[in-house]
Amino acid sequence: MDTRFGTLCTAVVFAVFVRWAVSLNSYSGMGKPPMYGDYEAQRHWMEITTSLPLKQWYFNGTDNDLLYWGLDYPPLTAYHMWLCGKVAGWINPDWTALFASHGYESYEHKLFMRYSVLIGDIVIYIPAVLLYCFLQKKLSHLQKVLLSCVLLLFPGLIIIDYGHFQYNSISLGLTLWAVIAISHGHEVIGSAAFMLALCYKQMSLYHAMPFFCYLLGKCWEQRWKKGFVSLCCIGVSVLATFTFVWLPFLTEKDLFLQVVHRIFPVARGVFEDKVSNFWCSLSVVVKFRNFMSQEGLLSLCLATTLLGLVPSSLDLLFRPSIAKFKLALVNSSLVFFLFSFQVHEKSILLPALPVCLLLPWRPFTSTWFLTIATFSMLPLLIKDGLVIATLVTSVLFIIAVELGLQGVSSDPTIGCPVCMWSSKNLPWLPHRMFFYVVKSAFYASLMGALFLGLLSVVIPPPSSLPDLWPVLISVYSCLHFIGFTLYYHIVQLMAPGAKETTAQKAKKTQ
Repeated sequence: MDTRFGTLCTAVVFAVFVRWAVSLNSYSGMGKPPMYGDYEAQRHWMEITTSLPLKQWYFNGTDNDLLYWGLDYPPLTAYHMWLCGKVAGWINPDWTALFASHGYESYEHKLFMRYSVLIGDIVIYIPAVLLYCFLQKKLSHLQKVLLSCVLLLFPGLIIIDYGHFQYNSISLGLTLWAVIAISHGHEVIGSAAFMLALCYKQMSLYHAMPFFCYLLGKCWEQRWKKGFVSLCCIGVSVLATFTFVWLPFLTEKDLFLQVVHRIFPVARGVFEDKVSNFWCSLSVVVKFRNFMSQEGLLSLCLATTLLGLVPSSLDLLFRPSIAKFKLALVNSSLVFFLFSFQVHEKSILLPALPVCLLLPWRPFTSTWFLTIATFSMLPLLIKDGLVIATLVTSVLFIIAVELGLQGVSSDPTIGCPVCMWSSKNLPWLPHRMFFYVVKSAFYASLMGALFLGLLSVVIPPPSSLPDLWPVLISVYSCLHFIGFTLYYHIVQLMAPGAKETTAQKAKKTQ
């Protein structure tokens, strides 16, 4: 027992060490006035929430210039910033002094900010990852520890939270707690946990449809009386959690509407910077803003997103199972990332979370996706001076997958829908051909990413095309994400529902 505990502690300590090593690098907007970057945004929110009354947090005024990193996340983030700000003010009042603290940068303050990310990670995200891995019954203790290490070393989340500087591990951790609870029959607790994730970051909406469809589908399968009671309990859980978090902002209509207006910034446009989604990639040849209004773009994004959600959502609703639920989380978040309005490059972390959960069963495609997801954020990471940290953590992650998932087949044709179909309908076609084709595509994909990365770092773009490298990276990554979206949709649609799985097991025992 001591040896097992020691192995687990070693894995966690190593994951924390990697995080802290990344935190020694620069951060978003470091030494770049007047706006600085996301580091200053989080610090400024601590300043605002501790210096002003709650009713002024989301409103523009003489003491709160919304054009200078105005608060635009839901209330739970604001409460978190208030708590961090109180601690910061207790340590050094200069860190959160109204106006005077703008752009504050010191070694001690950087240390405090990095610790605030690590504490949130240790309290919420890391325990959720460990619990998820140790609840996998078919794995040995060592395999569970190794899987935990692999999941905790996903470079995208580490680089953004500990390099660029954000608190994504909190909202993603709450979502993971919700997945764990629902996967083990605790729908009420899971619903509350996911609502907390939504109340922390509005981008958690990327995962909302699978939660809704799975829970409704499970209630639908039950007898009408039991299903209705279950549905009511879930509804009460969601409403109670929402009310508890939002209560101070529900006292006045204008206050509530202002918060909603701030967390859904329609005026910012269809995307910011160069993001690897459909609209940004298509804008290379089609300039939507030249012939479509902002409202028209919003309607177009809404229509394509809803249309993209239909196949996965209906499949999960009428054939619910935990396996389909995890795949639907990938599909829903990828559809949102590719087609929704106002997407950031960091939003790829939302589909990356459920892909991480699929690593034990689909290590090849999951590793491929997570590597490209990290690469897609390269223009942002170059701007932040995090290229070396990104390269090192990416290589470390691939090594961890190779070592940590030993015994799990790396054959990309295992469970591949195309290969399963061809083996039944085209028995004359060599099965191994798919293996070599897919493997070759994987290596070609990585070589292409490495080539574009080297171009971006080493060779300045032409003066006439200053955004050439970020655009190429965005288009290259977007093509991958479209391919992954199609793949995961096929996998989900071909996967059996819970009732079908039960029937298959019953046939085997006969």
